[in-house]
Amino acid sequence: MSSNRTRRTHATLVALAAGALVLTACSSGAGTNTGGGEDRQGAEKQRAQIAFGDAAASKGKAEEVPGAQKGGTIKVYQRDTYSHLDPAQIYVSDEGALATLLFRKLTTYHMDNKGKYTVVGDLATDSGQSSDGGKTWKYTLKDNVKWEDGSPITSKDIRHSIERSFAPFITDGPYYLQQWLADSTDYRKLLKDGPYKGKHLPDSILETPDDKTIVFHFKSPHPDLPYALAMAGYAAVQEKKDTKEKYDKAPQSSGPYKIKPGTFKSGKGMTLVKNTEWDPETDNSRHQYVDKFDIQFGVSYPDSTQRLIADNADNQTAISFNNQVDAASMQTVSNDPKVKKRSISGYQPYVGVINFNMNRIKDKKVREALAYAMPTQAVLDAYGTPGGGELAGSYISPTVTGYKDIDPYGKLKKPLGDVAKAKKILKEAGKTGMKITFAYMNAPEPQKYSVSIVDNLKKAGFDVQPKDLPSDTYYDVIGKVDNKFDIYASAWGADWPSASTVLPPTMDGRQIQDGSPNYSHYNNPEYSKEMDRISKMADQEKASEEWFKLNEKILKEDLPAIPTFYYKQIQLHGSKVGGVVNNDIISGVDPTKLFVKK
Repeated sequence: MSSNRTRRTHATLVALAAGALVLTACSSGAGTNTGGGEDRQGAEKQRAQIAFGDAAASKGKAEEVPGAQKGGTIKVYQRDTYSHLDPAQIYVSDEGALATLLFRKLTTYHMDNKGKYTVVGDLATDSGQSSDGGKTWKYTLKDNVKWEDGSPITSKDIRHSIERSFAPFITDGPYYLQQWLADSTDYRKLLKDGPYKGKHLPDSILETPDDKTIVFHFKSPHPDLPYALAMAGYAAVQEKKDTKEKYDKAPQSSGPYKIKPGTFKSGKGMTLVKNTEWDPETDNSRHQYVDKFDIQFGVSYPDSTQRLIADNADNQTAISFNNQVDAASMQTVSNDPKVKKRSISGYQPYVGVINFNMNRIKDKKVREALAYAMPTQAVLDAYGTPGGGELAGSYISPTVTGYKDIDPYGKLKKPLGDVAKAKKILKEAGKTGMKITFAYMNAPEPQKYSVSIVDNLKKAGFDVQPKDLPSDTYYDVIGKVDNKFDIYASAWGADWPSASTVLPPTMDGRQIQDGSPNYSHYNNPEYSKEMDRISKMADQEKASEEWFKLNEKILKEDLPAIPTFYYKQIQLHGSKVGGVVNNDIISGVDPTKLFVKK
């Protein structure tokens, strides 16, 4: 999952992987603002294997949030307009948070009041019945699950939702399920027009024998299917109301809230009201306490932070699903007890890296010199410390199963950069004075840290050519295979807490193409085969160990990028907003538990 902090749209995810959680994220679920030690405990808890729930675990109704009251309006401050409302196009964190209120899926993550997660049946009666060594999965729909117009949700809708994800206009959502069904990364050939020209997936791949039953048939085992199906991108879409591209602006709700008709205005805001056809008896993971969510776009991090610190008038019943405390305000929040108690914090799944373009920097000695010289502390400081993140030594986040502390290039010991060592390595390589084109995003944080990077690299003996790129097209530019830049930053986060959703998307050389998140254009065929081997492992605990070993080998032996920091965040809320907890799955505030204190 590409980082929403640095990127608005998703570059092509291409991974035939298996692993273990979805749109994962931050701290230990029900935490308030904590220090680094407690945050790390939260990350360790987060990367524990999440169990698949049975029928009993999947039954509604959701346990009540302590102290919850019904009624009222919550104002929601959001920096970014939602680019997509069609669930099949949703892959970034802000849209993922909104989706929890609007859309239901076959499975979902249930977080209890103690912060424990379980994958449960959402529209389905359980998290899935597996057979044939994980190649076949069967789901049965619950009774009384309905669309906002009152019509029943059937297996025909689920089939349609899956088949439409193959259509050419679906470009920004997850691709796991499509690739698994096709048994190929080139999945669109399986159903190139989606279901819109009368063709369908054969029953040998996707079977719907009656209105309540859905059966998936894969050629290879996919033990992670319940995790993947819990992604917002695989939420149900109503077949008879599917307007193709237009669905992105006016989707049909299956969750506790719906979009009030005519209120979605790009750049301005939108209003969510109660979906009266949603039956709480069928849903053990969501609530409908609030009458209305008044969402306002275009509110910057500093602006929302100051409004919520002030806690006056409408700000008392305000929150942001995704805006974080801006870097300049972190000390204020940490040092004022009254403000601090209205905050939550924790890890996100993202790891920031500086990529080395392997098409252009072929000498590993040069990459080592760049790595040692890199001032990773300056990169982290630009996002605010300690709340904005933690220095990284690995491509894999502390939130991911199998994580271990490593630091092969001494970035934790010398985060300001080891310029002397870099200079020595560059000289030994005979590359002193080598020209390096450094591209960075034209946004406040990269502008800030780019100064330190340029300074360190020059001191190490490089001829640095800095180039700022527009933030709205930055990832499109660095995602081009023939881009003309040597080094550039990116961030990626696990879609569930397994490195199977990190290494294959970002490091598999077979996936190199324009738009791929393999931004280093890294290609080691031996390690690509190793990814295939680990992906087929049924023992997920053992697989997680193997993923981490491979991560360490890539970092030490090939060095396609140097890690900078593990992302964290702090979020604020008004004093009259209750039920505020951090949800690891969606990287922030859990909208489904909120209520207004009377």
